Amino acid sequence: MPDKKAPEPPPEPEDFASRFATASSEGDKIELTAKWILQEFDAYYFESRHIPALAQQAFEGRDPGQSLELSRRRLSIYSEVIEALGPKLLQCFPDLNKNEKLWTRVEKIYLPLIKGRYESDLASAFVNSARRMVCQGEWLSVDYGFIQPTKKPVNFSKDIRRDYPGGAKVSAETVWDILKIPGFKVFFQDIQEDAHLIADKVNRDLKLNGKTADAFKAIEMLDAGFYRNRGAYLVGRIRLKDDSLKPFIIALLNDKDGIYADAVLTSRAHTHNIFSSTLANFHVTNARYHELAAFLHTIMPRRSLGLHYSTIGFNHVGKVAVMNEIKDQIFENMEKFEPAVGHPGTVAIAFSSPSSTYTLKVLRDKPTAQYKWGKFEGTQSVFNKYNRVHEINRTGSMLDNLIYYNLRFDDDWFDKALLEELLSEAGETVIRAGNTIIFKHLITQAKMIPIPTYIKTASRAKARMAISNLGHCIKNNAAANVFNKDLDARNYGIGDYMKVYLFDYDALEPFTAIKIRTNQDRFDGEEDVPDWFFEEGEVFLPEEVEVGLRIQDRELSKYFCDVHGDLLTVDYWQGVQQDLKDGQVPAISLYPEDCRLVREVEQLGTYY
Repeated sequence: MPDKKAPEPPPEPEDFASRFATASSEGDKIELTAKWILQEFDAYYFESRHIPALAQQAFEGRDPGQSLELSRRRLSIYSEVIEALGPKLLQCFPDLNKNEKLWTRVEKIYLPLIKGRYESDLASAFVNSARRMVCQGEWLSVDYGFIQPTKKPVNFSKDIRRDYPGGAKVSAETVWDILKIPGFKVFFQDIQEDAHLIADKVNRDLKLNGKTADAFKAIEMLDAGFYRNRGAYLVGRIRLKDDSLKPFIIALLNDKDGIYADAVLTSRAHTHNIFSSTLANFHVTNARYHELAAFLHTIMPRRSLGLHYSTIGFNHVGKVAVMNEIKDQIFENMEKFEPAVGHPGTVAIAFSSPSSTYTLKVLRDKPTAQYKWGKFEGTQSVFNKYNRVHEINRTGSMLDNLIYYNLRFDDDWFDKALLEELLSEAGETVIRAGNTIIFKHLITQAKMIPIPTYIKTASRAKARMAISNLGHCIKNNAAANVFNKDLDARNYGIGDYMKVYLFDYDALEPFTAIKIRTNQDRFDGEEDVPDWFFEEGEVFLPEEVEVGLRIQDRELSKYFCDVHGDLLTVDYWQGVQQDLKDGQVPAISLYPEDCRLVREVEQLGTYY
């Protein structure tokens, strides 16, 4: 399916560096700066909007490795373009990081050039990013804001949606039409069977028994394919008789025999998990990102609008929306930032406001005395780990990070003791400028309840579920080639719908670089130092997992071993590690078995 409203290819790039060499006035240089930034934005935007079509091709070609590579590229394009452009601008026009007023003049030329464009807000954010890059060595803050979009996403026009009539129950014929939305160039194994199975399951899930003529008003599907890793998804909603909305998600897979429907999701909980920002971003073959985010918000209202933008790959629009939400929560609730719930971090200072849905982090200048990993490699090494997690497939078990640069807050937004700690313990990153607090770097994550804090007050059943999900989280992290050498349960939190996530990344290492060893092959009483002790690099002993988790409740600790005993074995870890080294992309379970379709016979079907 063609990318809706995809941008036209940009013209051949101009050599602005050469034009700067002959510029005769400051005004000429300002105009060249504005046009150069716009040229780089257009190149970025064109490439980023071409990626979804490539992701569909990767799905059709059964190439999950290519899909993961596209995800990495999609997340890195923006930063790479800005990082390359900043030094060039500064070399051609050194005054740009000395005189803030020059940027006002640049924007006065730049903003009219993007007026009326759908992506004008993103183009506006781009010039701010360029400014941040040029001024990165200076304590000059730049607002995370942009001009308002030219069109507000209120009516969900035909640019993004296909509607199907309602009735007593969902028909297989309607589902058949829905399955044609992506316009695949490969076979369905049996599209007719898929249509019947999907219709039957939706009708069962929503209790549409065919006895009420107007049981639902319409099916409203996004006119797009959603692609990630091995899977493709068709995303929509069912509008019931009372105008309430139910998610309607069809999960598709593709094997050697062709495409087939694997599952149907009609609950908000399962839909939230599929669209979690703890997973790689979706590639969506529709460029109307405001309408897409707003539509997704109607079927997942518990997730903030800003995170919906990030879920579909528009991270920089999402960053602005999230920061606006954080500020609004401070103003609306008349709250202050306070230390985050849980054990204080040895490398980062975490804080939040009581009613906020986000936790903010800043790295300390040096770790606290409780740091246990030997020589500290510096804050940049930790910062790189947070960046890496942002760019990988987080397998549904690691929080995404939104990283802000040169961000300012009012000082009266902070609890006094917290502010003193920030200024004294993170002075290389946080400074006071009058009544303003400027953060050179600030990490933002969705707010979690740390596992030890949660199980103190949870029912026994929920505490056991949290501990079980902790094991699944650790396994998913390994499948993403991520090893957390600090398995302390305090580094894991529980979010909506009992999902467990890793949120502290200062002890992360690539899993394929870890040496898996054991002491269980040693004789009782043997006193010699084991051979692995002298090996360089990170050594991991699986039998120490239970102790490393530091779960104080002995019954829950035992329960973890009963459910996830394989995590205490060398064979399990070596098996996952070998799969990764062989270039395999481990399959991750993203929805429960009861969402899957049950079929009796497999056979090839029609070509669409």
